Amino acid sequence: MPLVTICALFLLAFFIRSQRWKFRFFLAGLILLLFCSNDFIANELMMTWEVPPTPLSEIKKHYKWGIILSGVTKSDMEPKDRVYFQRGADRVTHTLQLYKAGIIEKILVSGGSGKLFDTTFREADEIASALVMMGVNPGDILTENKSRNTHESAVEVKALLMGKAKPEECILITSAFHMRRSAACFAKVGWTTDQFSTDFLSHHRKFSIDGLLIPHLEALGNWQALEKEWVGFFAYAVAGYI
Repeated sequence: MPLVTICALFLLAFFIRSQRWKFRFFLAGLILLLFCSNDFIANELMMTWEVPPTPLSEIKKHYKWGIILSGVTKSDMEPKDRVYFQRGADRVTHTLQLYKAGIIEKILVSGGSGKLFDTTFREADEIASALVMMGVNPGDILTENKSRNTHESAVEVKALLMGKAKPEECILITSAFHMRRSAACFAKVGWTTDQFSTDFLSHHRKFSIDGLLIPHLEALGNWQALEKEWVGFFAYAVAGYI
């Protein structure tokens, strides 16, 4: 992650004895910090990677299933009498909008626990309960709460929908920066669907002094999201998941 690398460079510059290497590590950390916190650069890369949004007016099909991938709730929050959303809640609210607009008939929520040890939390169940509170008919919701990652979601979703629908009758809903890896996973298992991107981290291109010269914390966050997806995409390719 960029911030970890930057901190490591500054720590090396602080502890190393050689004045030459002390200066080199400090300069490298400073350059990397300024580069990765530049809003314009981070935004351009994010815009290139994210799958663009689809205006509702351009959707001419009616889908039997909207497949929403989880990863948007907080599992450690208390008390457990409500659903806690984090960044990415657009996956849920935009799915609700598609449902209310009659574009999708039913909703399949996919996602179990991504934790190694505490696997009691099932995010798909949490999201399903939130959708019911938002007015979705419980009979129109199907949950898949076994998967621990995107690859497993694709496998489990295909198994659930076989015989209920065809791939072309489904639309995949996830964050724009996560869509490339998600769509590739579903295509790999033979369940190629249309796509509906949500939760955009990029914004309109701005040629302003603030965006071009002033460091932004959000830019570092975009770099972290991008590097996670790039590493994930590469790892999935090596593993044969895409």
